[in-house]
Amino acid sequence: MPCTTILVGKNAANDNSTMIARTDDGSFDVKKLIVVEPKKQPKKYKSVISHLTIELPDDPMPYTACPSVDRKSGIWAATGINAANVGMTATETITSNPRVLAADPLVEYKKAKTRRGKDVPGGIGEEDIVVLVLPYIHTAREGVLRLAELLEKYGTYESNGIAFNDENEIWWMETIGGHHWMARRVPDDVVVVNPNQFGMDAFDLKDAFGAKKAHLCSKDLKKFIADNHLDLNQNGAFNPRDVFGSRTDSDHVYNTPRAWFMGRYLTPYSHRWDGENAEFTPESDNIPWSFVPDRKVAVEDVKYLLSSHYQGTPYNPYTSQDTGKRGMYRSIGINRTGVMALCQIRSGVPDAIKGIEWICFGSTTFDALLPVYANVAKMPKYLSDVTLDTSTENFYWGSRLIGALADHNYGTCIQHIERYQKAVMTKGRELLNEYDAKMAKGRDVQKLAAEANEKLCAMAKEQTISTLNKVLKDASTHMKNGYNRADN
Repeated sequence: MPCTTILVGKNAANDNSTMIARTDDGSFDVKKLIVVEPKKQPKKYKSVISHLTIELPDDPMPYTACPSVDRKSGIWAATGINAANVGMTATETITSNPRVLAADPLVEYKKAKTRRGKDVPGGIGEEDIVVLVLPYIHTAREGVLRLAELLEKYGTYESNGIAFNDENEIWWMETIGGHHWMARRVPDDVVVVNPNQFGMDAFDLKDAFGAKKAHLCSKDLKKFIADNHLDLNQNGAFNPRDVFGSRTDSDHVYNTPRAWFMGRYLTPYSHRWDGENAEFTPESDNIPWSFVPDRKVAVEDVKYLLSSHYQGTPYNPYTSQDTGKRGMYRSIGINRTGVMALCQIRSGVPDAIKGIEWICFGSTTFDALLPVYANVAKMPKYLSDVTLDTSTENFYWGSRLIGALADHNYGTCIQHIERYQKAVMTKGRELLNEYDAKMAKGRDVQKLAAEANEKLCAMAKEQTISTLNKVLKDASTHMKNGYNRADN
């Protein structure tokens, strides 16, 4: 599924938290935010796409999830934080190349050709991964190891990147063909940007086959590379992106421009991004996977980046200037996003309130980011009670309506959108500060967290309806059938 991922190490963050965030860019998937209690976690998991059945452990933890409301294609839980304060987002669809896919083919479901024949199940994929992994892990590293075991046993039918975070670490994992994989601990002082491509541009094989301190991979990865002549690197260097990834014309339109915009924002002084002497252009294949940002990064920065439509550049589809380049690259804040979630695991607060999940439904360019405490028994109905029918009674549909109306009237609506986004962020942070102080005393923490979430959602609903009223009025005044007597 086309998505964009940002990972923020704890020393790169303004508040010493770890952050993993991703836009889930499906086909206008209707999403909700729920809590999955252990009794609701399946004992025997059955995938819809690959027709695979997997026995699950008996000791799942509660966890949040952003499943699809329509289950015809499976759960697609997307992202969440579990009771051990481990976050996960899955998956970022990544690219590969024919050499890799031929050497280790993807494991696809094969229907029996005759009545007496047997179907051959496929591997695991984005539909399944969060449900199979998140309820059973206590650290980010454990997430990599559990998913690795599943990949090696069942395989996968697609190429994916997966992120895990806990209070201290972030790990990024990428699949290689049907059964192989590699994972790297994200350095604490960097921000990773990953736009639908195989991302890692450096990897320490010596560590992966030795101490395993910050690098992990399939046990036979070196042999797999050598046997299939996959290494394209020169002079002894090892760049996984060149070995396992792609370099196509479509990458230069669909993927690399997003990395360019994010790097440009994060390091405006450390690198040259514009002009004739630019180090990197929107179509450069060597844009780094990670950057030490020129200043600390906050949640607001992540939201800005994942809402990007190349504002401030000639590629902005909403610019009124005739640049000749409007809309030529795929925006990060795209129309079909179902949910953008940021899993933040904080330090310096009690364990019960370390996990904050920031949620934005619909096109991120126009919609607001709302924080909620993850360690609760259930989510407010404004986030969880979502149907397939359009309604102003939940955050998902309210957000979708605002985006669809404001897009066609960008010039007049953008001021309403900016005020809306700032108000929800500001009031959301105010409520977090208020309830963090209350819960620091250690009494009735889960009860207070649930109370806080209800207040956060009530605030978001008020702001969403108010903004919807404004953009609806603007959209109505600009309808093509408008006419006044003075017009003749």
